[in-house]
Amino acid sequence: MELAYVCEWEKRPKSTHCPSIPLVCSWSCRNLIAFTTDLKNDDDDKDVSHMIHIIDTEHPWDMFSINSGHSEVISCLEWDQSGSRLLSADGDGQIKCWSMSDHLVNSWECAFSSSVDGDPIVALSWLHNGVKLALHVEMSGSTNFGEKFSRVKFSPSMTLFGGKPMEGWLAVTVSGLVSVSLLKPGGALLTASESLCRLRGRVASADIAFTGGGNIVVAATDGSSSSPVQFYKVQVSVVSEKCRIDTELLPSLFLRCTTDPMRRDKYPAVTHLKFLTRENSEQVLLCASNQSGSIVECWSLRKEGLPVNNIFQHRSPVVGEKQPTILKWRILTTTSDLERVSTMALPKLPISTSNTDLKVASDTKFFPGLGLALAFHDGSIQILHRLSLHTMAVFYGSSSAQRPGDEAAIKRQRTAGPALHFKALQLSWTSLALAGVDSHGKLHMLRVSPSMGQVLDMNTTLRHLLFLLEYCMVTGYDWWDVLLHVQPTMVHNLVEKLHEEYMRQNQALQQVLATRIVAVKASLCKLSTATAARACDFHAKLLLIAISSTLKSLLRPHVLNTPDKSPGDRLTEICAKNTDTDIDKVMINLKTEEFVLDGPPLQSLQQLIQWVGDFVLYLLANLPNQVSQGSIVRPGFGFMRDGASLGMLREMLVMIRIWGLLKPGCLPTFTAMSDNQDSMQLLFRLLTKLWLCSREDGTSQEPDESLIDECCLLPSQLLVPSMDWLPVNDGIIVKLQGKLPLRLQFGRASSLQVVGGTAPLDVFTR
Repeated sequence: MELAYVCEWEKRPKSTHCPSIPLVCSWSCRNLIAFTTDLKNDDDDKDVSHMIHIIDTEHPWDMFSINSGHSEVISCLEWDQSGSRLLSADGDGQIKCWSMSDHLVNSWECAFSSSVDGDPIVALSWLHNGVKLALHVEMSGSTNFGEKFSRVKFSPSMTLFGGKPMEGWLAVTVSGLVSVSLLKPGGALLTASESLCRLRGRVASADIAFTGGGNIVVAATDGSSSSPVQFYKVQVSVVSEKCRIDTELLPSLFLRCTTDPMRRDKYPAVTHLKFLTRENSEQVLLCASNQSGSIVECWSLRKEGLPVNNIFQHRSPVVGEKQPTILKWRILTTTSDLERVSTMALPKLPISTSNTDLKVASDTKFFPGLGLALAFHDGSIQILHRLSLHTMAVFYGSSSAQRPGDEAAIKRQRTAGPALHFKALQLSWTSLALAGVDSHGKLHMLRVSPSMGQVLDMNTTLRHLLFLLEYCMVTGYDWWDVLLHVQPTMVHNLVEKLHEEYMRQNQALQQVLATRIVAVKASLCKLSTATAARACDFHAKLLLIAISSTLKSLLRPHVLNTPDKSPGDRLTEICAKNTDTDIDKVMINLKTEEFVLDGPPLQSLQQLIQWVGDFVLYLLANLPNQVSQGSIVRPGFGFMRDGASLGMLREMLVMIRIWGLLKPGCLPTFTAMSDNQDSMQLLFRLLTKLWLCSREDGTSQEPDESLIDECCLLPSQLLVPSMDWLPVNDGIIVKLQGKLPLRLQFGRASSLQVVGGTAPLDVFTR
C-alpha cells in the first residue's frame, strides 16, 4: 500500500466554523465518497450543524457540502447500488434519503425521510435488488464475459407485481427495533417497525446481510464480549397496502476469546461486528477490544448432523429418511493480539471463493476482493486475508510508531498524546484503493496493489488490470481506482487487449457495451502523452454517438402501422447501400415525411448540427496531414479508418440536408470563399469518398491522390474552425504518476502540473 494523496481542510480563524472529527464514510460505485463532520460555532457550543460532504475521487478538492438537517450526530451513511442516492441516519432515529438533482454530482436534495423517534440508528442498508455477480478468477483467461462474470441466482428482498424488485431500506435501532421503509412506484412511502425478538435488549452494534431466498439477516450485540452475538431472520411483505415485518431467532454464538481462560476478561467489549460480504450471511467478523488492544475472529455458519441417542439407532430405518441436521456457528480463524482497532473496511468485489478460484488467485497473486482492511489507533493500517486473517500488506501512517526499529517514533508517541488515526475507512468497489478519514478530518487516498506488493511480470499485471476493467465495463461501475495502477507504458497494450476481448463477444453484448468501452479507452489514453491524440478521438466519438442517437430519436414513422424497422434504422440501411456522392440523390430514396418536425425543436438543435458540420470539415481538411505525417498520430486519425463513425456522420448530413429544406435556419453556418459554394454538397461528396476507402466489408484502401488533393483545397474554399477536442484535463489521476503523495486542500483546486505535459497539438503544422 502507498499513499496517493491527502486532502485537508484549509486553516481558518478560530472564530469561524471549523470541522471536528468525522464519524462515518461511504464509497459509491460511481467513485463518489460521502463523509460527515460536525461544524461547531465557537461562540455557541449548542449551535452544531451536522454536515454531509460529497466528493468525486478525481476532483477531491471540489467538495459539495449538505447541511443535513439532522438534529443529532449522523451514525450511518449508505449508497444505493446505482451510486445516485444516499441514505443518512442519526442518533435521534431520523433517516433521510438524498438523491441527485438533474443527475448532477454537486446538487442533492432530500427526497424521502422516515423516523423511529428518539431511537438511535446503529445499522442501515438498502434492500437487495436481486442482482448478484460472481467473479471467477479461474476463468480470467476465457474469451467470454459470461464465463468470467456469472449471474448468481438471488431473490430481491421485496418484489412488486411481475417479480420487479421493490426499493426501500432497513434500519436497526439501539433498543432492538428493526424499521423498514418501502418506496411504492407512485412515490408513497410505506413504513413499519418491529422488535427483533420478544425480549428487547440494547443493541450496541449491528450489521445487515441478505440471503439468496430473499430474506434479511441481522446480527446484533449488546457490546459486551460475555454476551452472545444474536442473529435474526427478517422477512418483509406488504399485506393490505401495509408493510409487515416477521422476525425469527437464528443460532447465536459466543466469542472464542471469552471461553479462553487466558483471555476471558482481557477484551471486555465487542467494538466491531460485520458480515464478510453483503450477500453472505453465513460468515461474520467480530472484533473485541480493551483500552490498548484488540482481537479479531472470523466465524462461519455450517450445517452439521445432529447426534441421535443409541435407543433410536437400532430401529429399522425408513426409506429416504435422512439424519437430522442443525445450523451451528464454527470459528474459522482468529488473529493474535493486535493494537487497538479503530475502524475496518470490507471488500465489495464479489470474487468467487470456491477452492479452484482461491487456488488460481493465490498462484497468480490476484488478491482484490480477498483482503479486508483494519485501521489501528497508532495510525497504521493492515490488509488481512478475509478467510485466514493472515497479514497481506501494512501501511504505516505518518504518526505510526509501529515501523520496525523506529524507537524515536515510539518516544514521540508517548509524549505527544493520542496518535493521529483513521476514524472511517472504505475500500473501493474493485478493492484497488482505500479511502480513510483521520481524526483531524483529512481525507487520505491509498493505492492497494492487486498483488499486494509482490513483483509480477508485465503480462500478469496487465491481465489483472484488464480483468478488473472488463468487470467495470460489464457492471457499469466507475473504473477510476483501476487507473491508479496504470503506468503510461501500459496504456497502449491495455487499450489493444481490451478491444480484442470486446470484439470476441456476441453482437448483442457488443451493442450494450459500445459506449462504455469508448469511455474506458478515452480515460486510459489520457494517462500517457503518447496516446493524447487517441484520447481526443475517443471523446469526440462519445459525443458523436450521443448526437446521432439524439437526432435519430426525433424521427417518427409517418403512419402508425409501420414495419419492424424504425426511421432511424431505415436511414442507416439506405445510406449504407447507396454509395452515391451526391447528397440530393441519396435523399430522394428516403420518405421525407418521416423527417418533418415542428419549428422550435429544429432551431434548438442548431448547436448540435453546427458541431457535426464543423467536425466533418475539420476531419476532411486534416486528411492530408494524417496521410503525410507517417507515424505521428494527430487528433482525428482514429476516424480515418473508422467506417462506422464516418457512416454515422454521412447519415447525419443527409438528415440535416432534409431539415434544412424545412427550416433553413437550422443549417450549419460555414464561411465560404465564393457566393455560389454548396458547402453541404461538397462535404458530403468528400466524406463519401473517404467512407468508401474505410468500409468494413473488406474493400478498405488508402485514400487516393485525387481525394487528398481536394482536401488540400478545402481550407481555400471554406474557413476551417478550430476544434475544442478534449475536456479540460484538470483531474488528479494524471498527476499521480509519481510515487510521492500529493497534498491538497478542500475548496482549492490543485495547481500541480501534469507529469510529462506537452504543448497543445498544432493542427495544421506540415
